[in-house]
Amino acid sequence: MTATRIMGVLAVVMTLAGCAPPAPRLSSEQLSALRSTVHVDAPLNQAISIVHSPETSGVPVIYVHGTPGSAEGWTDYVLEPLPGTRSIALDRPGFGSSEPEQAVTSLALQAAAVTALFPQDGSPVVLVGHSLGGAVVAKVAADHPQRVRALVFLASALDPAQEKINPLQYLGQHWPVSAMLPRAMRNANEELMVFKGELEALQPLLPQITAPTIIVHGTKDPLVPFANVAYMQAHLSGAACIKTVPLQDFNHFLPWNAEPQVRAAIEWAVHADCHAP
Repeated sequence: MTATRIMGVLAVVMTLAGCAPPAPRLSSEQLSALRSTVHVDAPLNQAISIVHSPETSGVPVIYVHGTPGSAEGWTDYVLEPLPGTRSIALDRPGFGSSEPEQAVTSLALQAAAVTALFPQDGSPVVLVGHSLGGAVVAKVAADHPQRVRALVFLASALDPAQEKINPLQYLGQHWPVSAMLPRAMRNANEELMVFKGELEALQPLLPQITAPTIIVHGTKDPLVPFANVAYMQAHLSGAACIKTVPLQDFNHFLPWNAEPQVRAAIEWAVHADCHAP
């Protein structure tokens, strides 16, 4: 391997590594006990791995990670769900233990993996999306407003104007650098390269979202600018209500460094009362 190739790989990995969540606190054996597999029919037609709490009753709360990432990033919320809820976190298509091996860059196909987790009895769910996962849950809520009880956006990326591509990311699209990248980094890079276009296509659908919505965002987020908050406030015009929680001086990794505030936001969503102060 030449020095140039090595530097190319390192450059892409370092660019994307700042987006990755911390490692889970559970062993692989403990995680296996919480895992199961769901087959998602066409158009996705792939097997999706999920981590779920032992509870089988209560309000379903579905957690959707960003890029890169996996369901394992939500294990604290799965192990200790809010009272009266049950937790489900998925490895999005292309990540973790989910199929396929390659990237799935379409928000519509990513959303299909989430809707496959809806309860068969038709009961509505609370959707929690972090980072790029926020765009995924927005797509779900726009397409299935009657199935979404409430939305929680955590450091979510929805504004296409805020999406910038680091020139180093272009290296990750081409052999041999692409072949040497870990799967999670390679697929994350593929998602991000086309993400702006996906958000532009999502924009006209956002007014279809009717669920009560809470937006939690750190004011010092270096990865997903705080300007996304104003965009969401402007474009989620059909939401029953919008509550905004700016977290002063917090960064991008809210599920892990702002867990009390995140849990409070989810609790608000579970009991959302748009007439309450």
